[in-house]
Amino acid sequence: MKFGPDILKQADVLATFSEDAPQVTRTYLSKEHKQAGEYLISLMRDAGMTAGFDALGNIVGRYEAGVPFAPVVMTGSHQDSVRNAGKYDGLFGILSPIACVRELHRQGKRLPYTLEIVGFGDEEGVRFPATLVGSRAMAGQFDLAWLDRTDANGVSMRQAIIDFGGDPDAWQSLDRRDGEHGEVVAFVESHIEQGPVLLNEGLAVGVVTAIAGATRMRLNVTGLAGHAGTVPMGARQDALTSAAEMILLVERYCTENAGLVGTVGKLTVKPGAINVIPQDVEFTIDVRSGTDSIRTAAVAAFKSELPRIAARRNVRLAIETLYDEPAALCDPALQKQFEVAIAAQGIAPRYLPSGAGHDAMVFPAVAPMAMLFMRCGNNGISHHPDETITAEDAETATQVLLHFFEHYQPPEFKADRAQRVDRAI
Repeated sequence: MKFGPDILKQADVLATFSEDAPQVTRTYLSKEHKQAGEYLISLMRDAGMTAGFDALGNIVGRYEAGVPFAPVVMTGSHQDSVRNAGKYDGLFGILSPIACVRELHRQGKRLPYTLEIVGFGDEEGVRFPATLVGSRAMAGQFDLAWLDRTDANGVSMRQAIIDFGGDPDAWQSLDRRDGEHGEVVAFVESHIEQGPVLLNEGLAVGVVTAIAGATRMRLNVTGLAGHAGTVPMGARQDALTSAAEMILLVERYCTENAGLVGTVGKLTVKPGAINVIPQDVEFTIDVRSGTDSIRTAAVAAFKSELPRIAARRNVRLAIETLYDEPAALCDPALQKQFEVAIAAQGIAPRYLPSGAGHDAMVFPAVAPMAMLFMRCGNNGISHHPDETITAEDAETATQVLLHFFEHYQPPEFKADRAQRVDRAI
């Protein structure tokens, strides 16, 4: 194997750059973020790329084209993690294309486009209440208000960027829509599936059709506290039992409607005493679908049906939308090229959606986008220390990605230009 064992060894090294070893936790603009970035930059340079940190702490490596004024194909993923994470989420999408460039450089081969690999500093949003910070900046979607958001220690993102060695006022320079560093004609991301579909079907890789859109809501149910022993059941304004009925409605709706998933991930109860009827309950809803109309119908149903439960149970309900992101559709032509690359490895192409969000989802604003999924083991578990992949699957996925890079032709690419590139090599 050319790629698989080295990728796993590199992931092991990156896992040591953790804020709470032996667990894996690496948050945006931390000391461990810089250590991991410096290691990845060294891998990029050893592979034949120019590489360094940008103004917001992303790492950017470039493998220059074999022709002047060439367009750019971007690839990459995130180098930050959730708390107590696995080793491969995000990082595989950086290590795999670096391996591809190393092989191209070993052969002395240049492409008809510049290949740019980005290790985004923040995708998970663990340290600051903002997600996809690096990729959104590159897609022209950076929110200036993020710079004033603070972490648990009161450090603002602005100050953290300065302490990291970056420049918080240079975020506009990252916008890749302007073509300053070459026109971006495609963004592709390789990533572990973070689910069991490929594993259950015995397939090493698959082609992503869309990244699910998501809506996140916070709901507050207000009832009336009372003595657990003296208030008759029929006279209660119990916020918790009311919330429980609402939560079960969310589960039932998402179970009965195909193409939809819904999760209640947080629940707080006050006053939280064993002998007091709950008065205040806060819970969250995360609803996702690869089809926006299905997701928006679910949100509308919740906003209609949940207040009816509240009214019947004589409690008050407040609903706040925290996040609303449309689905990101993968480009059909790029999907087809991944299909061809997968078939070249003797594997039946499998198309599947992504329920998880990824950096790639912001790039349709810049250029056509596509994703390659790789199988992960342990029933597809991710965001967990038991997240695992095999060297064989890492090898296969990297071979697929290399095939894609070698055969991708930028728009309006001419055959006679390709001949000039070959002669230059």
